[in-house]
Amino acid sequence: MTYVVTDACIRCKYMDCVEVCPVDCFYEGENMLVINPSECIDCGVCEPECPAEAILPDTENGLEQWLELNAKYSAEWPNLTTKRDSPEDADEFKNVDGKFEKFFSPEPGEGD
Repeated sequence: MTYVVTDACIRCKYMDCVEVCPVDCFYEGENMLVINPSECIDCGVCEPECPAEAILPDTENGLEQWLELNAKYSAEWPNLTTKRDSPEDADEFKNVDGKFEKFFSPEPGEGD
């Protein structure tokens, strides 16, 4: 089992999860984070820290696409080990539906 970041993170990118991760398995895209499933130790400390409820265990139904996306982009995007400020408009996008289709960017973020 591993944890995955879903589209609820897109345009929110709160980063509270990064601060508590004991193995630094978060990677930063332009407008979302992903978890490297090979590095995640399944501790689950990140899940309750996410204000957008974007982090879920991959054992939940329907998360196969998110496991693939997390694996793909964690190999391409830079590692992020320190929390930074969230986007100023993060709260406006917290409960928006269909964020992947509307806002997903494959571009990397800054990382550390």
